[in-house]
Amino acid sequence: MAAPDTAPTTDTPPADIPTPETPKTGAATTEAEPATAPRLDAALARLPDPAKGDALAAMQPSPETLALLARRRSTKVKDGMTGPAPEGAALAGLLRLAARVPDHRQVVPFRFVTIAGPARGRLGRVAADALAADGETSEAKLALERGRFERAPLVVAVVARTEPAHKTPEWEQVLSVGAVCQTLMIAAHAAGYAAQWLTEWVAYDDRVRAALGLAPGERVAGFVYLGQAAGGPVERARPDMAALVSACPV
Repeated sequence: MAAPDTAPTTDTPPADIPTPETPKTGAATTEAEPATAPRLDAALARLPDPAKGDALAAMQPSPETLALLARRRSTKVKDGMTGPAPEGAALAGLLRLAARVPDHRQVVPFRFVTIAGPARGRLGRVAADALAADGETSEAKLALERGRFERAPLVVAVVARTEPAHKTPEWEQVLSVGAVCQTLMIAAHAAGYAAQWLTEWVAYDDRVRAALGLAPGERVAGFVYLGQAAGGPVERARPDMAALVSACPV
């Protein structure tokens, strides 16, 4: 598709996306958000889909995005995460947003595996059987493993499929995969869904990875749990920024 002569309209968000109120300066930041929020499934299904070569806006100021990032907080699945989860066109829209990350030389070192419905229980049984084979005898712990992936109505495994021999350093590819996980989290929150990015031991177990259909060399970068929060999270301690920022010494 040729680049248009005028500024494109594909970057304009759908008109029905509500504009959240920007928090006032000095407002308390430990206040829990409501457990329920409007879901923007229709907006996700109508996202702009620019083609290669289309002209895009160089800058897109968005106070709403800044406010979202300032108050974004993961929802702990251990506290309960219910349905509905994104599905169909809404899920496809979230994953397409997650894939819009920096990717040096377009390696695309990632892919997605969705875990929904009965597959959550089947994968949990794989995890429980693996733990039992390793000597675990506690029925309580095995029961927890059987329900591991049922803690949310949808789990998305973000799979790293880096190419060590590629001209792009593997470390850069790994960073790109991490960006996919975080972008999926932000997109989910912006669309009205609760989310948590976890790995836990199952991400590193060969038996679980085989059940997921991972090829040799592929790794789980994260399991992103998606659904609705049972309650609003509260703010946690954040880093001391003064201790993290320094000027170039030369």
